[in-house]
Formats: sequence, C-alpha cells, structure tokens
Amino acid sequence: MDYYDTPTPLAQVSTLTIPDPTLIVAQPFDPSQLGAIEKAIRASGLGLNPANDGKVVRIPLPALTEERRRELSKHVHKLSEEGRNSVRQVRRDANDRLKKLLKDHKIPEDDEKKGLDEVQRLTDAHIKQIDDLQKKKDGELLGK
Repeated sequence: MDYYDTPTPLAQVSTLTIPDPTLIVAQPFDPSQLGAIEKAIRASGLGLNPANDGKVVRIPLPALTEERRRELSKHVHKLSEEGRNSVRQVRRDANDRLKKLLKDHKIPEDDEKKGLDEVQRLTDAHIKQIDDLQKKKDGELLGK
C-alpha cells in the first residue's frame, strides 16, 4: 500500500492477526489509513474482498476451489517471470560493467571473459532456483 506516497508492506502499517484459517484481520497503527489499506488489498490482484468496520480491516480468504488454485498458480507464474526478468537485468548490468572495465583498460580480456562466465553461471543458478520454487508451488496448488 502507499503510506504517505511511499510503497509500504501491510505488515509495517498494521498489526496482522489470523483469528481463524479463513480470515486475516489488519488493525492499522494509524486509523486514517483504513481506506488506503482496503484499497491496496483490493488492487493486489489476489481476489480478496476486504471489509472495513471503522477500526479494523477484515480480509476473508476464499476457499481453495480448483478455479482459485488456477488463479493463484497464474499469479505464481507472473511473479516467477518478474523474478527471472530481474535476474536477467542484473546480468545485463554486470556484463555492461565488465565490458566498460575492459574498454577502459582496467582489466585484461581474460578477466573479462572469466567475469562474464561467472555472471552467466550465477544467472543460470538463480533462474533455476526461481524455476524450482515455481514448480514446487504449482505442485502444492495443483497437486502435480
């Protein structure tokens, strides 16, 4: 949620409690933020429908139907793709820095080659980690 125009996790602007397995209750530290919390939860794309009673925001969790499981799986795939893109961006930045060091004659070609290889190895390892986590979560959600 945006807390005074700063993206802030819900857990940092409210106390979260789980009175039963189908409900989350968010009690904001600043009661004037109730509407913003409710709006942020609705905009999260998780299919949650919070209710504001003037003191707390109640967030009922929908039952895990087959359709809901597929929605959550799609959300996991989206987050995984964003993670892979972030890792690739870091690789791009690291490769650009290595090439600049070579161009400025601060490192020899052999060191640039070793650096590029190491960056690629790390990129592959992190993307594999993301893929493994995605498959594990899909297995939990869809029973694969």
